[in-house]
Amino acid sequence: MQEFPAVLLDARLWDIVVLSLEVSLAAVGLASVVGLPLGAAVAVWRFPGRRTLIVLLNALMGLPPVVVGLAVYLLLSRAGPLGSLGLLFTPPAMVLAQTVLIVPIIAALARQAVEDAWLEYEEQLRSLGARELHAALTVLWDIRFSLLTVVLAGLGRASAEVGAVMIVGGNIDGVTRVMTTAIALETSKGDLPLALGLGVVLIGVVVALNAAAFLLKDAAQRRYG
Repeated sequence: MQEFPAVLLDARLWDIVVLSLEVSLAAVGLASVVGLPLGAAVAVWRFPGRRTLIVLLNALMGLPPVVVGLAVYLLLSRAGPLGSLGLLFTPPAMVLAQTVLIVPIIAALARQAVEDAWLEYEEQLRSLGARELHAALTVLWDIRFSLLTVVLAGLGRASAEVGAVMIVGGNIDGVTRVMTTAIALETSKGDLPLALGLGVVLIGVVVALNAAAFLLKDAAQRRYG
């Protein structure tokens, strides 16, 4: 068994870290493409069933990961509608599961942020003749630096996920083993130095990303007001 400081130099550990970042960042990117416009649209448009949709988005923020994992598993299994793609137990399956989990989070938080900004900009944008779609995109762009917090909330959820990625990824060594599933496995095996090393790296990545987002937002606010 390696000692804790030495395990940080283990190539196996960094392979797991790289795969974890690839999966989580891909999921956040896809979820942002869907969730940010969806949240902005719900904030700006007034349509029948809007309140119900807002309640649903807020409720889906607490989706049980194992249920999402099971649903994606059934979707991608050999007997499922997408079974012919052969994605089960691969990184793309993990990306899909994480995306399903974090779309509601990003959409719900973005809706609240856009709705707060919409109270300030609505009269001006309507006086300029902006239609709902253009108005929603305009507000999204104007608060883009504030939305970093929303995206980071999604990233934090994705990077901490265990249940869904374990089900659809299988925790295969060198193929689908990410930091969270590796920590669970190595702890159960008694390899605490590797589990601890992965935990330290995971926390370090989250802190670094949040610090970078804070500095970027602060610099943007000073420059653009």
